[in-house]
Amino acid sequence: MSFPNRLVTKLTGHTGPVHCVTYSSLSGQYILTGSSDRLIHLYNPLKSSPTVPKSGLIQTYSAHGYEVLDIAVSEDNARFASVGGDRQVFLWDVGSARTVRRWGGHGGRVNAVGFGGEGEGGVIVSGSFDATVRIWDCKSSSMKPIQVLEQARDSVSSLHVVGHEIVTGSVDGRVRVYDLRMGMLFVDVIGQPITSVRQTRDGNAVLVSTLDSTIRLMDKGNGQLLQSYKGHTNTEYRIRSTLGMADSVVISGSEDGKLYAWDLLEGKVIGTMEAHEGKVASAVACNGVRKEWASAGVDGTVCVWGMPE
Repeated sequence: MSFPNRLVTKLTGHTGPVHCVTYSSLSGQYILTGSSDRLIHLYNPLKSSPTVPKSGLIQTYSAHGYEVLDIAVSEDNARFASVGGDRQVFLWDVGSARTVRRWGGHGGRVNAVGFGGEGEGGVIVSGSFDATVRIWDCKSSSMKPIQVLEQARDSVSSLHVVGHEIVTGSVDGRVRVYDLRMGMLFVDVIGQPITSVRQTRDGNAVLVSTLDSTIRLMDKGNGQLLQSYKGHTNTEYRIRSTLGMADSVVISGSEDGKLYAWDLLEGKVIGTMEAHEGKVASAVACNGVRKEWASAGVDGTVCVWGMPE
């Protein structure tokens, strides 16, 4: 299998570790990053190059008082949400670079955020160190969440919103799937602190990263282990993993500063990339249109990877 393992460009500008990276919706032309420097950067990687990495920086968003830990982009690319150490949920207008809304109420840092629903009447879902998941109404003027999910017994480290379902991963070692339409909760016990969750496109499985240096593909219906992926190091930090190339590959960062890619079905390593000056590579994101992906590291850079020439 050919895999995008060529370093296309390196995006710079942050002055601290980059904790999150995500592509814009639709064509995936832009990349958004959040850092411990409290800033969010918007890049166009196509306008950057290895020799002039800052040329791709389009906009900087400043409002957070603490580190930025996660970013989610709306379906129409007009807005994005960000969360972090200041315990708040920020909703931004992309064009004006201003915050439209700020919601407070979490009792600890907010680790994860996602959009649910469509258009301006959608919701934002946030998961926190305080072990709660909160759902915020984008249209309402109320500062209170419309729902608080309190089933986790430890920090909610990751979440993925798909349709009427919220998939969450917690340090308590459990994957929880909330079906809001049916009002039901499904729980899978993984047994290790979870750092990342991602549902497959067909909705049949969930990719789960844990602090035992293992990534698992779990059957969503019966909780069975479908495949596991090893080789990377993940015992201390929140390392994100993701699915790419139409869910045919698994990609993850690692504490050894490398990036790893596996064949989804076979579980075999198909690529090992060296990046981020050997420091922790904590987050990855895949482009939904092009055979391209991005990685973020503690060195403060974002690497963009494309197909070999």
